[in-house]
Amino acid sequence: QESLVESGGGSVQTGGSLRLSCVASGRLYSSHVVNWFRQAPGKEREFVAAIRWSDTRSYYADPVKGRFTISKDKAANTVFLQMNNLKPDDTATYYCVRTTSPGDWGRFRGQGTQVFVSP
Repeated sequence: QESLVESGGGSVQTGGSLRLSCVASGRLYSSHVVNWFRQAPGKEREFVAAIRWSDTRSYYADPVKGRFTISKDKAANTVFLQMNNLKPDDTATYYCVRTTSPGDWGRFRGQGTQVFVSP
């Protein structure tokens, strides 16, 4: 059965770094886009970053530009989200979502990994 599994969340202080991973158990095709979304308690879900499986094109939400980097390891069927200079506003549950368009939310997603950034 296909699945997406996130890992790498945790608790860090402001200015710290974390690297999230999203491992896909099923095959990823050239039409696929792997997105990261996040949702903080009491807040709406928001797009964070996305990368096309077919090429190197990547996309970022304004709040994370210059701090977060999305990348992939095709041999490992894995997408990473390197998060640097973390801020308390980055505290959220982060979800990996497979779609065919950057920024779209979809049904095929992981269970999420929690990130907490202390002041």
